[in-house]
Amino acid sequence: MTNLEFCVARRKAERGAFLRVLKAIPKEQLDYRPDPKARTAIQLAWLLAVEEAALVSLIKEGVVEWGESEAPDDIDKIVAAFEQSSAEVNERLEHLDEAAWNKKVRFNMVSGGSWEDALGQMVWGFLFDAIHHRGQLSTYLRPMGGKVPSIYGPSADDPGM
Repeated sequence: MTNLEFCVARRKAERGAFLRVLKAIPKEQLDYRPDPKARTAIQLAWLLAVEEAALVSLIKEGVVEWGESEAPDDIDKIVAAFEQSSAEVNERLEHLDEAAWNKKVRFNMVSGGSWEDALGQMVWGFLFDAIHHRGQLSTYLRPMGGKVPSIYGPSADDPGM
């Protein structure tokens, strides 16, 4: 199995956990944050969706212009955006060859600075960052009155599959 094939397999395996966490966010607690410095639940959820959309741009165009955007106030719209973009990323990755996987791409931050690397390195970096933010969001769920879904195995709220 190549690095690209392994990445596609991992992204597909993680997608369900992302969706379970996003769908577990209580709709009446979207502005919850555990600390004034922390992002709100809706901001974290939106970040997961826009990172996937940014990956679509990186794969298609080789560049993305990254700037903070305001989250919609509807978690269902965010879940739909995540579902659509993550499916498109996985579809596009399945059709890449090794040359495209290793091609240099650029992530430009509107606030200044950029990251240039092979597309494959960036896709892995985005996945790890998204897993990190999903973990943050999962710690919000119980204090928000929600239930923590199974992510890598059973939780106290969900015995898993």
